Amino acid sequence: MASFDAVTLRLADAGDADILARMSRDLIEAGLGWRYRADRVRRLIARRDTVVLVACAGLGGVAGFAVMQFDDEHAHLLLLAVQPSHRRQGLGRRMMRWLLQTARVAGMVSVHLELRATNLPALQFYRALGFAQTLVLAGYYEQREAAIRMMCLLRSPDARLPSDDWLLRAQRRP
Repeated sequence: MASFDAVTLRLADAGDADILARMSRDLIEAGLGWRYRADRVRRLIARRDTVVLVACAGLGGVAGFAVMQFDDEHAHLLLLAVQPSHRRQGLGRRMMRWLLQTARVAGMVSVHLELRATNLPALQFYRALGFAQTLVLAGYYEQREAAIRMMCLLRSPDARLPSDDWLLRAQRRP
């Protein structure tokens, strides 16, 4: 069992694409078609609106990873995987807290995700992080498996961001 402290988080680079794609295939997409192949993961890593976070253990072995895309006010968690040898040690929670804090700093209103409706441990995991179920999508995964869509509200949509204060002060000046 690996020590939580021995795991470091970093942003992915193109050299990580192969292992992240294999982890997606084996740990997330098992039983479905393989959509997140290395070339797609490489493109995600290169995108300015996407964060690909890697959890490294020991001598750089990948213990887990997550992919989150950002738009103007909403973020979408595309993938999250933790190697079986590193599960139930807080690594998934650590990655999600990092991503949620990043989304807050970026001014996001909410974070959204989908998970297999049959994945009850993941459902409990996301609920514990403050996500709420918004709907069930029948046949979401290749018309074969239902998904649960979840959302975590980070701030009120009409709330001013702290960075807006300078603009408001400037507008009040004569």
